[in-house]
Amino acid sequence: MSAIRLLVLGAVRQHGRAHGYQVRNDLEYWGAHEWSNAKPGSIYHALKQMAKQGLLLAHEMAPSAVGGPPRVEYEITEQGTEEYLTLLRTYLTAYDQRPDVLTAALGFMVDLPREEALALLEERVRKIAEWRASVTEHYTPAGGPEQLGHIGEIMHYWVHSADTGAEWTRGLIDRVRGGAYTFAGEGDPFVGVLAEGEENPYATGQPHGVDAR
Repeated sequence: MSAIRLLVLGAVRQHGRAHGYQVRNDLEYWGAHEWSNAKPGSIYHALKQMAKQGLLLAHEMAPSAVGGPPRVEYEITEQGTEEYLTLLRTYLTAYDQRPDVLTAALGFMVDLPREEALALLEERVRKIAEWRASVTEHYTPAGGPEQLGHIGEIMHYWVHSADTGAEWTRGLIDRVRGGAYTFAGEGDPFVGVLAEGEENPYATGQPHGVDAR
């Protein structure tokens, strides 16, 4: 699984219409370049690929004032919205040792109705339990990692991660069930994207005057 498609679709969707540098700026603002593969090259590649696939609509704007090529702005299509929601639902339930898919899904979970988000998180707890059971067929946590030599530390880490992941998810379920956050259909949604021209305090740096696409 890769978080990049969900992140890019989600950023474009929140803007309504955005160019590549805006999307990159938002993902850096969210820290996605630290915990996922959302690097500049992969972001621009994803935008172009998803435009070819019909998930985004590309609008070619006027040429850059500094003499560069025309800037392209992207807008999510109906097909892209379907893909976005499918990825969001999948990533909220999938148990993966890498944190990027869950982290990306958490950033957009309020785009779903509260009851659906709760059901997906409950499904996540169930899948973690299933995954843990498959690991403990070969490793008994009570026996400690030494039973398998130093390789047992890998199994020990996996089981510990599953246990803490399930505990954290149950806590999130309690918070959401208790009324935390504004979900779809409940009022004005939280929008975490930067406005055009708003300074990004976490930017990795972009030369002024470059018309990023």
